[in-house]
Amino acid sequence: MVHTEQRLRRRRQATLVLLGLLGISTVLALAMGSVSLPPATVWKALTGGEVPQHLALIIHSIRIPRALLAASVGAILAVCGAILQGLFRNPLADPSLIGVTAGASVGASLMIMFGAGLGAALGGVAGLSLISLGAFSGGLLAVWLVYRVATSVNGTSVATMLLMGIAVSALAASATGLLDYVADNEMLRRMSLWRMGGLEGANFPRAGLAAALLLLLLVALPAFGRALNTLLLGESQARHLGIDVERLKTRLILLVAAGVGLSVAVSGSIAFVGLVVPHMVRLWVGPDHRVLLPLCALGGAVLLLLADVLARTVMAPAELPVGLITALLGAPFFISLLRHRRREGSE
Repeated sequence: MVHTEQRLRRRRQATLVLLGLLGISTVLALAMGSVSLPPATVWKALTGGEVPQHLALIIHSIRIPRALLAASVGAILAVCGAILQGLFRNPLADPSLIGVTAGASVGASLMIMFGAGLGAALGGVAGLSLISLGAFSGGLLAVWLVYRVATSVNGTSVATMLLMGIAVSALAASATGLLDYVADNEMLRRMSLWRMGGLEGANFPRAGLAAALLLLLLVALPAFGRALNTLLLGESQARHLGIDVERLKTRLILLVAAGVGLSVAVSGSIAFVGLVVPHMVRLWVGPDHRVLLPLCALGGAVLLLLADVLARTVMAPAELPVGLITALLGAPFFISLLRHRRREGSE
């Protein structure tokens, strides 16, 4: 009984803290950048008050869609990371394990090299650039290949899926390296910047797509939380408890492929969000996916919003790729978490 009360209290505390941080990070994302704005000005612009036209344009046309895109992409990556960690029953799994990020890199690189003749953007396709569409297609193709090889008449093997994901990622890395080798200087720079991740191309259509997919994930989460909890016991035990394991795997892989594929398409490759956030939240509230998944959405949104604020302000007016910021913040923090866990295990 005492443990149950402590667990409930910890969950309430985590929810309140993450909601507060989400509000703070959103305000910072709207107020800070190459042009810093006081919160009062941001509030007036949001509520229809009188604000100089150029400042209103900055807030409404640039910072609001960018903040919405950052929050949506961060939440999607964190939720997809938590889903894969539950599916693989490994807290160190992340979305890149199934090859979607590597496949998206190949698709984007191909479009940068060979898609210039078709135009820099396809404005009629939800505002997505040709590079984004190539990245999304490449990511889905890589996941399809991984899933196809891992699935047989006996079902889908998680171990085979993991190994095939590593193989597809290695193959994609070789293809990307070959494209880098034959690209000219301008193309090479565009490829490198895309792989570092960035939100500078944010607009309302892109943000709306990411937000719609996030909403789909959030609606689907209650149906998968209990199933993922049961899957932690093992596949045979889950089957005995009435879970259709193969159907569950298929649905989860489709959701993760769509989520990560779209995220990489609209923002490039952003590292560590899908690995660090679920790990941190799990240490805080425990492994119950019914609680873990929605809290990961909040944590991922907060992390990417704050990382984007740093990317826009550290070297203002220049802008750093947000993927570099998440890696610089996430890698040392994750190493410290692992060292702490190892120290606790040895005591």
